[in-house]
Amino acid sequence: MTPASISLLTTQDGTHTLFSEQYGVTYHSRFGAITESKHVFIDAGLRYKAVMDRRISILEAGFGTGLNALLTYIEAEKRGLEVKYTALERYPLGMDQIKSLNYTELLGYDSINTVFCQMHESEWGTPQAFSTSFLFEKRLESLEAFREESSYDLIYFDAFAPQAQPELWQASVFSSLFDSLRPEGVLVTYCAQGAFKRTLKQVGFKVEALKGPPGKREMTRAWK
Repeated sequence: MTPASISLLTTQDGTHTLFSEQYGVTYHSRFGAITESKHVFIDAGLRYKAVMDRRISILEAGFGTGLNALLTYIEAEKRGLEVKYTALERYPLGMDQIKSLNYTELLGYDSINTVFCQMHESEWGTPQAFSTSFLFEKRLESLEAFREESSYDLIYFDAFAPQAQPELWQASVFSSLFDSLRPEGVLVTYCAQGAFKRTLKQVGFKVEALKGPPGKREMTRAWK
């Protein structure tokens, strides 16, 4: 995607998101970018797993603006978690677009702006420690090609919606993600479509419907 195909929007909680003209979707809910990310990925994912383990290996499918990674870093530092974070992204955004976002300003953590920029500026495929307990790596890799066995405790599935990128919501993709999880591993996503949940069950996941963020009745948590 070229910069011209991406535009900046302000969501209902005052935080920014981006709109992809190519796919006709926003990167986050228009009801609130930070609100949605905290509800789906931090509350239902990271905090849920942190009850059982202080050491958590996370895979993010869809790095995008980096908001989920940033919120995870903040939460991990606050709770004393040891996190290994791997993010997949096929079409990275430009730094001009990243610097236009107001996440660090509205979160009240001006000091993490450096970390946020480093997440985007870091070398692809090269792990980088942002603290003694937060190891970050981003990979310029398609979700369809991803293969890794029994490596993760938690998956943030944050791809564009099924109607925008149906190829990322196929059974073959979720079968690979299932294999990448350790026993008792968890996948969380904003999507709650019936066909999607049937696909998760087909490849072996146990599926749970949770209350969704503002603007959505439900979200999904699945586990191995």
